Amino acid sequence: MCCMVAALFAFGPRAAILVWWLVDQIRWNQAFDTFLWPLAGFLVAPWTTLMWVLVFPAGITGFDYVWLIIGIGMDVISWSGGAYSGRNRMATA
Repeated sequence: MCCMVAALFAFGPRAAILVWWLVDQIRWNQAFDTFLWPLAGFLVAPWTTLMWVLVFPAGITGFDYVWLIIGIGMDVISWSGGAYSGRNRMATA
C-alpha cells in the first residue's frame, strides 16, 4: 500500500501535467512564456506547476497564494517522504 501511495505521488501529478498540456495548450501558453519552466516543473516540482497553471491565467490575487503554498507543500512532502520512511534502513555503526 505504501508503494502505491509513493507511486501516486511520483507519477500522478506528472501524468496530470502531460494530459492537461495535451488537452489545453492555450492555458499553458498563457501561464508560461517558454517551455523551460514547465519542463523544470515537470521534473522537479510537479504539484507547484499544476497549481500555477490552475491559478495563473486569471491573475494571482488573494486566495490564489494559498493554492500555490499548498502546491509547494505537496512537493516538499513528496521529496522528503522517502528520507523519513528510510530512516530506519540506515545501518548504525
